Amino acid sequence: MLKNWFMEKMPKVSILVPVYNHGKFIAQMLEGALAQQVNFEYEIVIGDDASTDNSAEIIQAYSHRYPQIKAFLHPINLGPTSPRELGGKNNVAFIFGKARGKYIALCEGDDYWTDPHKLQKQVDFLDQHPDFALTHHQLEVIYEDGSESHPFNHSNQKEVSTLDDLYKDEEWILGTASTVFRNVFKNGLAPWWWKSASGDIGIFIQAAKFGKIKFFSETMGCYRKHRGGMTNIHTPQNYFFLENRKQMFEALLAESEENLQKTLTKTIQRYEEILEGLKLSQ
Repeated sequence: MLKNWFMEKMPKVSILVPVYNHGKFIAQMLEGALAQQVNFEYEIVIGDDASTDNSAEIIQAYSHRYPQIKAFLHPINLGPTSPRELGGKNNVAFIFGKARGKYIALCEGDDYWTDPHKLQKQVDFLDQHPDFALTHHQLEVIYEDGSESHPFNHSNQKEVSTLDDLYKDEEWILGTASTVFRNVFKNGLAPWWWKSASGDIGIFIQAAKFGKIKFFSETMGCYRKHRGGMTNIHTPQNYFFLENRKQMFEALLAESEENLQKTLTKTIQRYEEILEGLKLSQ
């Protein structure tokens, strides 16, 4: 009865959690989400992409205890399997398609939140500032190998950023686990996103087309780096990834407004120079 009552309530926030072989970490992620103290309904939408470890068992156990968890345990990996840089993309799209909330909070299964008021702070801000589309906050970067942790964002991170800042692509300012943004994806993800290996920034670009970006300087979560993470594939030495990222910006240039074309053109030129340098060094 409790579960039916909860599911009938339309959530204000959809917490989307893509998972693949996160058995060592997923319980910590879920505990951080379930610890959130909020005055609204939320749902936790988990897509387990046919993990080969015990991720599915842990997720299933939590979903039986907590009615706000909607677990999708895929028996077969949704792919694509090639190229590997696009791995997990279809699972991300799947859970976006299940999001019912006005806002979306992202947290991959190997990251976690540490502040129980995180969601309330970010949702309150978006409620009160309709000219903002996306919020993010400081994260602590932690390493599985025991390397010293450090903040994700620089100490001089701007409080307000824009779509133009994302198009400059000079540094990675949006830690996935820190983001809460308006659900502008009711009609699906952009066609160019499906071809892009830069999955997260592509999502944030789509959101930032609808408003500004707010940064909270408080550390409210942790971003975990480990051998199984996609950041070990998406590196500055990966020619396919860099060429693919350039192609994403070229697609954005084709649909952009005139005031953003100059920034995009410069970014594309910079990637062309990087790619040429990689060719010469090989």
